[in-house]
Amino acid sequence: MDYTIVVIAIAIVALVAVGGALLIVPRRRVGKAEQKPELDQPEGRSGAGATAVLEPEETEGATAVAEPEAPPVPAPPPAPEIELPPPSAGRMVRLRARLAKSQNVFGRGLLNLLASDKLDEDTWEEIEDTLITADVGVTSATQITEGLRTRVRVLGTRSVDEVRALLREELLAHINPKLDRTVRTKGPGERPAVIMVVGVNGVGKTTTAGKLARVVIGDGGSVVLGAADTFRAAAADQLQTWGERVGATVVRKHEGADPASVAFDAVSQGIEQGADTVIIDTAGRLHTKTGLMDELGKVKRVVEKKAQVDEVLLVLDATTGQNGLRQARVFAEVVNVTGIVLTKMDGTAKGGIIIQVQRELGVPVKLVGLGEGPDDLAPFDPETFVDAILETS
Repeated sequence: MDYTIVVIAIAIVALVAVGGALLIVPRRRVGKAEQKPELDQPEGRSGAGATAVLEPEETEGATAVAEPEAPPVPAPPPAPEIELPPPSAGRMVRLRARLAKSQNVFGRGLLNLLASDKLDEDTWEEIEDTLITADVGVTSATQITEGLRTRVRVLGTRSVDEVRALLREELLAHINPKLDRTVRTKGPGERPAVIMVVGVNGVGKTTTAGKLARVVIGDGGSVVLGAADTFRAAAADQLQTWGERVGATVVRKHEGADPASVAFDAVSQGIEQGADTVIIDTAGRLHTKTGLMDELGKVKRVVEKKAQVDEVLLVLDATTGQNGLRQARVFAEVVNVTGIVLTKMDGTAKGGIIIQVQRELGVPVKLVGLGEGPDDLAPFDPETFVDAILETS
């Protein structure tokens, strides 16, 4: 009986020992199996598709991953260097050779005809045709021809020098050197002079406004430019570039803004800065139902609520001839044109348009463009112009 109890007790102890071992071993295997997937995962992952956020103590001893450096902030572009344009005095003289080259066919053709041995009816008709071809106009061409014919008949001699002198006098008389060709760039009292630049697209209107700013600044003045051609985005950008080159303030607004508002703000800015001149570049094409001319009239009326408009300069392309003259008439009906700017005079032998446009409008040519350079806009001087036409050297 006692022996049996002892055997049973030993068996129970053995079973307990074996069962405990079985219970312990499986738990350790399961623990290792659970840890293995974590070791196989990429560092920093704690489950499929999740990003592990490591606490500070978990990263101790680990290699730090440097955060990417912020890209360097680009340096602002350098301010454009301010240029000092040459003064307006003497510009026409400096450009005389270029003008002579472009007008060579016109001037030399007339001189050769007048110096011919026989000045018969056919020759005089050819002289008149040459003048008409140069856009002098039929009326002026007839008057110049008749004047030359009478003087040659009375004098009776036709040496080259005499013929040149006679032709010079006739051309000067029709260009009229007595007209006031001053561009008013200084306003009365403390207010600036206000200049509106008008004309159709393609004649060099915006370029003329920029070049005129250079003329004023070259003469020691200060300028505010108004980019009132708001229907052509490139016009405001172009004017901005012209202004930056010479240090002129440019007033502009978003594309499609009211042109009269831009012009008004430009004049206000000019008054506030104490500028000498405000130059307003206007639109040059039919862009609204009201029409280009109504728009120009509105711009002028709005500006005059702030200050008087001292100049309205009409820009004409010298190569367009009669078409340019028709443009001039239309503009003159809407705004009081005070002066003509003839561009592209370096590429045409039709300088007679100066005589015709002045005759038709009673408005003087005040400025001429003789090239594409920034300083190729010059105050028009009749004597220099005629001498360049008749240059023979």
